[in-house]
Amino acid sequence: MTNSERFYAKLPAHRMSLSQLVPDASLFHPVPDDWLVIITDIKNSTGAVMDGRHEDVNLIAAGSIVSVLNIAYNRDITLPFFFGGDGATFLIPSILADDIMRSLTRYAGNTRDNFGMELRTGILPIKTIYDRGYEILIAKYSSSKTFLVPIVLGNGLAYAEKVIKAEDHLTDPPIGQAEPDLTGMQCRWDKIPPPIDKEEIVSLLVIARHVTQQPEALGRVLQKLDELYGPPEKRQPISVNKLKLKTTFSRLGTEMRARLGRIKWLELLKTWFSTLYGYIWFNTKNGQRYLERLVEMSDTLVIDGKINTVITGSARQREDLQKLLDTMEKEGSILYGLHVSNASVMSCYVRDMEDGHIHFVDGSEGGYTQAARMLKGKLHSGQHA
Repeated sequence: MTNSERFYAKLPAHRMSLSQLVPDASLFHPVPDDWLVIITDIKNSTGAVMDGRHEDVNLIAAGSIVSVLNIAYNRDITLPFFFGGDGATFLIPSILADDIMRSLTRYAGNTRDNFGMELRTGILPIKTIYDRGYEILIAKYSSSKTFLVPIVLGNGLAYAEKVIKAEDHLTDPPIGQAEPDLTGMQCRWDKIPPPIDKEEIVSLLVIARHVTQQPEALGRVLQKLDELYGPPEKRQPISVNKLKLKTTFSRLGTEMRARLGRIKWLELLKTWFSTLYGYIWFNTKNGQRYLERLVEMSDTLVIDGKINTVITGSARQREDLQKLLDTMEKEGSILYGLHVSNASVMSCYVRDMEDGHIHFVDGSEGGYTQAARMLKGKLHSGQHA
């Protein structure tokens, strides 16, 4: 394996607070120019959310991540990725590009056939992004001993998203479509109410209006989140005592259609029985340990050049946060989108029951998608410089 392929795996993990990490340029490194950006995106996800299909949207987006991570895992390559509610962004070495695009092409076909939704997938070389004057700087943040997340600054991913989502940007998939490997994909948890002492779930997106202001502006918002809500574990919307398994055939069948492209009735029956057994197993010592790790390894904060986070707290805390956000908007340093709901939704990638699991979290009613709708409205109204 080359040094380029090991680039992300070799980055040091930082345990300081994010409000300290983000403004410190010395801790960030440019992504190698022989890597690529891949973006998946559900077309008209806002319409699907408005039609009440937010859980399908989240599940499809999570499935695109699972299909990519399984390919990387089989090659022993660690990838940075970012869950966005209705899609995902990946930074990948070129050696994985063909396999990933084949898999995502087939997965997009399954999504269209089984859910009637179009999953768009595009790819852009990082060298192209750099040649056009944009940058992608990355650091690795450790929120616990085993859960590491990438932190990206710069305007390169925003540029890639703009190019890839443009109607005239069509990617020709590689010849031959591999069956996507969605091993470990699960959607077994019902909507999750806020923890006992909390009132609401907030899905928040924040962008800096100028890339030169990005570290300072995003750092200021992160510091305010720490002041108002406490550290990330205190504002974590997932809590063990609010987790409830889904047990209906229709909900388990939705997961199976996303994962396998069709219903296999014998496997569905086995899944149903194993889910019922989960009620017993989760009361054992090992089961309780898994649930505690699940909370710890829930992906509730993404920084991909902007802040994407799902938090829980009181209405008063959110109002105080919005005062700062509104002030910073008037100052011209940020724009934000925000959505308030009464629950979280979670899709999961469970490779093993020890440390090999990641849980993708969004606010119910399509929290990220709704927040993005608010943010896009501000961008289209000319508030963005």
